[in-house]
Amino acid sequence: MKLPGHDAMARGADEHLVTSRVKLPRRIVERPLRQVAKRVMMALGVLALTVLIVWSDRTGYHDNSDNSVDFLDSVYYATVTLSTTGYGEIVPYSAGARLTNVLLVTPLRVLFLIILVGTTLEVLTERTREEWRLNRWRLRLREHTVIVGFGTKGRSAIQTLTATGLKKEQVIVVDPSTKVIEAANAEGYVGVIGDATRSDVLIRAEVQKARQIVIATQRDDTAVLVALTARQLNRGAKIVAAVREEENAPLLRQSGADAVITSASAAGRLLGLSVLSPSAGTVMEDLIQQGSGLDLIERPVTKAEVGRSVRETDDLVVSVLRGHRLIGYDDPAASPLQLTDRVITIVRASNVQPLNTSE
Repeated sequence: MKLPGHDAMARGADEHLVTSRVKLPRRIVERPLRQVAKRVMMALGVLALTVLIVWSDRTGYHDNSDNSVDFLDSVYYATVTLSTTGYGEIVPYSAGARLTNVLLVTPLRVLFLIILVGTTLEVLTERTREEWRLNRWRLRLREHTVIVGFGTKGRSAIQTLTATGLKKEQVIVVDPSTKVIEAANAEGYVGVIGDATRSDVLIRAEVQKARQIVIATQRDDTAVLVALTARQLNRGAKIVAAVREEENAPLLRQSGADAVITSASAAGRLLGLSVLSPSAGTVMEDLIQQGSGLDLIERPVTKAEVGRSVRETDDLVVSVLRGHRLIGYDDPAASPLQLTDRVITIVRASNVQPLNTSE
């Protein structure tokens, strides 16, 4: 099998050496380091205010070592007081100093502890919340779509699927690069960091419950391994894969892919068509781009169309899918249409209805 250039998926797995894990789209915008820095500044502010209070009323305090309280003693007293250590070398002995401790220092001590303990609790709460979200996500996930590779081909595949009604919550992106998964999270997709040729990574993506799998890797051998692993985990899922070299397409089909797209050959044919007929090339590109101009869709035959010829339908029918047989529009066997048929038609993008993924 021909092995083209270095694959981004394999390279990312070697460079980052990250443990495979699921990353849900983030709901918190503020960065964790910024949150911690803010808490530290608040704690230092409370400490500085306490030092200022003690220093301003230093005559009401008694130091057991030298009977006087200087600025360093004030810092020391504020530190051990706020941290609830309280060694007892410096104590307030005047009525004013004790009242200040009751009304000001004690509330500041409580505030200081809330800031420090609150930071720890927030981290633990965030972890618990993330685990809860992840468990709930796993329980609710059914009939989803797994996209292996979030490059140009993977992004285009997702855009086409979401344009026809697939919800972002039903898409899982698998990629070994942390930055790529963060980009997918930013767009609202769940991501799994790891090498998709490994079964444990695909299991984290719940591929065993997936309805369809799109393989959009950069190397053909990687695509073959992913297809083999995915088919082993899920016998009923629809697997669509892209390869660079046409000679590798049969091997990918043997590995379990239901449909194989040769990206290099398809681009070359479109280039050749555009040279021979720029207008025809424009029409083909319009059909490929989902959501604008003309769209190529597959839909079931309506009851009103049953018994009619393919030319009598409202849409422009190009093929009829009868069972596992694909029949051209000009084939006499295509007409009349049957209720169990599905037709592939060309329609205006504004007339495209969202697909029912439960079909």
